[in-house]
Parts: sequence; C-alpha cells; structure tokens
Amino acid sequence: MKKLQFKLILLLSLVYLMLVGWLYSVLWRSNAFNLLPQTDDQDNSEDVRFDFKRLNKPLVIDDRHHRLNSSDGVTAKNTIPQASLQDTAHQNSNLSHSSSPHSKYGPPNYCLHAFYYAWFGSLESDGSYYHWNHRYLPHWDSNVAARYPQGRHVPPGDISANFYPALGPYSSKDPAVIEEHMRQFRQAGIGVMCVSWYPANLSDDEGPPQGPDALVSLLLDIAHNHGIVVTLHIEPYKGRSPSTVRKDLEYIHERYSLHPALHKVRTASHTDQPRPIVYVYDSYLSPAHKWAELLSPTGSSTIRGTPFDVVAIGLLVEESHKSFITVGGFDGFYTYFASNMFTYGSNSAHWRDLSTFAAANGLLFIPSVGPGYEDTRVRPWNAVNSKDREGGTYYDRMFDAALHSAQATLISITSFNEWHEGTQIEPASPKSTVGFTYLDYSPHASDFYLEKTRQFSQQLHCNYV
Repeated sequence: MKKLQFKLILLLSLVYLMLVGWLYSVLWRSNAFNLLPQTDDQDNSEDVRFDFKRLNKPLVIDDRHHRLNSSDGVTAKNTIPQASLQDTAHQNSNLSHSSSPHSKYGPPNYCLHAFYYAWFGSLESDGSYYHWNHRYLPHWDSNVAARYPQGRHVPPGDISANFYPALGPYSSKDPAVIEEHMRQFRQAGIGVMCVSWYPANLSDDEGPPQGPDALVSLLLDIAHNHGIVVTLHIEPYKGRSPSTVRKDLEYIHERYSLHPALHKVRTASHTDQPRPIVYVYDSYLSPAHKWAELLSPTGSSTIRGTPFDVVAIGLLVEESHKSFITVGGFDGFYTYFASNMFTYGSNSAHWRDLSTFAAANGLLFIPSVGPGYEDTRVRPWNAVNSKDREGGTYYDRMFDAALHSAQATLISITSFNEWHEGTQIEPASPKSTVGFTYLDYSPHASDFYLEKTRQFSQQLHCNYV
C-alpha cells in the first residue's frame, strides 16, 4: 500500500513539474517576466507609442551644418546681437528631415519668416471666390475715383491681382492647397509661416465669414508634417485695442500653445521659457501708453510673467515710431511694406540706423523684404507706388540691404501670397483674358522666386552655437 502511495505521489510530482516547466517556457517566450535585456537588435516595433514628452523637447538648430537635431535637456544659445534671440523652432523634435518628402531642399531656416494669407475662397469649396473677387477700392477724392473702374472682379478669369496664381483661384481651406504651399515653403527655405489672423468668427470685409482662425489648427497640423512652424499676425480688426489683444493672447494660449508647430523663441530678457512670436499689424493705431499697460512688466493688465506672454513685434512705419515701440513695451519691430521708400520703415536706406537703434534698446529688428509691388487691380489709382520686379533685381536689392546694411538675423518676406498687392513669391502663370493680360515671372520659371528665396535663405545665418 505504501509503495502504491509513493508511486502515485511521484507521478503527481512529475506531472506538476512538467506543467510548471511548460507554463514557464510559454511566459519566457512571451517575455512576460521582462527578464531579457532590451538590445538594439530586438524588434520592438509592436510596442511603439507616441512619446508626447519627447515631442515637446526643444531643438538644437545648427546652421553650420544645416541640420535639425533633437536635444535631450540641452538648449541652444543664440548669439543674435539685437536681443540674443534663442529660437526653439518650437519643439519639432520628432520631425525627421532626412525622411521628409522634401528633404532634398534641406532644413528650413527658422530665421526667415513669410507673411501668409488664408483668406481666399473658391466656388467649389466655399461657395464664393472670396478675396479673388475683391472690389475695386475707390480713391478718397470722388473726382479722382470717377476716372477708375468700380465694382467687383469676376473670377475665375478676372481676379483682383495683377498676377495669376499657378494653382488658379484656390480655396485657402483646401488641404491639398495647404500641402502644396508647405512644400513651396520648404523649397524656398522658409521656416516660419506668419498667418494673417483675426479672432474666432471674425474676418475682413472680403474674406470668408468664419475668418482665418478656423484654419489655424489645420495649418499647424500640416505645417508640423513639413517641418514648418507658424506665428500669428494680428490684423487691426474692428474694435481692436490692447485690452482686446490681451483676450486674444489668452485665447491663442489656450487653443494653440501646446501644438508643436507654434513657433516659440527665447529672448535675453526672458530666458526661462520660450514664448510665441506675435506680429501686431498697424500697432500704432492704439497709443503707446495703452500698449504699455499690456506689455510693460508693471502694466495694469500686463501679460509679462503670465502663461500667455509673447514676443510682441510692433509695426514701425514712421521714424517717430521708435519711441512708440520702446514706450509701448514691444519686444521688437518689423517694417512690413514691400514698396521701398513707401514709408520711413520700409525705406531700406534707413535699416542700418534702425538696426543700431534696436541693438541699443535690446529690441528685435525684423526688416521686411519683397519682390516688388503692384496693387492696381485693387487700387487702380495707386500706380505711383508700384515697384517693378526688374526680373528679380528688386528682390535682390531688398535682401542685400537686409543682410548687409541691417545685418539682420531675422528677416520677414512680404509676402508669400498677398496677391492683391503683387508682393507674392508663390508661383504665378501666364494668362490672358479679354482686355487684360496678367503679369508673370517671364522669362523665368513660375517658381523663380521660390528658388531665389532659397538662395538668400542659405545666406541668412542664425548664429546658433
């Protein structure tokens, strides 16, 4: 009896050991115990997750080698003289330009900005040719106005521009159009898209009623996929004041601040956290002391030190605006207008002086260059301010002045696609209609100004170390 019990216990023990061994081998093969060291030779592709902390790490931008690298806790120091600007290119650390479909163009230059307008509509996408059908603006003197055309343009053949876009009269909300524009930014070497912006559900008189804010999220998403970053260019909407701009900045922070394609920088006076750059068009429309309430550290409604603080760039038009910029508490200024000598600020002969002024006051100076100016399809009486492109020579002079006279380390381009004023570098195509022949870039190719911009982009050194 005892021998039988012993044999039974032995048999059960063997069965138990066999079961334990089988179970252990199954778990080992599945790595459930996580005992095996994770080596580079192992295939962990099925365990990949989106690392949002890595997504939000800053970049080291090294212009000396024209490459874009993710940093691990190391921030790049910028030696830009005007305000020691440190550009983070806002955290595009998971962008791989080597695998980008546009990597043949090399990395974009985040010191080169271009003004972008997302206010166009097409009949197919929007039900109207918004902005392409812009009305003729009358001269303020009724006697002069009577000598010029009135009414609206009638697209698609008749548009409110002296040049005709290679894409035709497109819709700004068409994802395919945005994708192509981002490709063109990459071709031109432009790193920063400055989007004309109105608060939510506001627009200019000629644009879609939902306004450009409705497209900002889409622009940010597509820009991110192409290694482009985005800033906002606040337009002088009805009722705008420094107090309403404060609300705008709160909204921008809440809605867009976490997006990796929102452009942020550090400046010498604010070295702790990168802040979005925000351009304020026609900033002089509000008194400097009112801006100081918003932009001065001791202002009654200051944004300084708050989560929605920004690098505020005001528009310098007249020489008197030097004091306006400093008193108002702006971080820097730009000149916008592509018509040389149209204003004091846009006159490139003054840029050396403006650069000296900026350096002395710890300000950023961002001169605006353009390929020419022609707005007579919207202001038919304004030929006096037209600037012929001279086959690209005009653009050469403007860029040369920005690079050498101003010794600029940040440059803005007016514009990528302001077709009404003929300042666009976006490709244009030859076209004729009854009674009118559009200008084009002949004898050069339609992308002539993209290629020319890329050459200047390579000359603009950001001095990152």
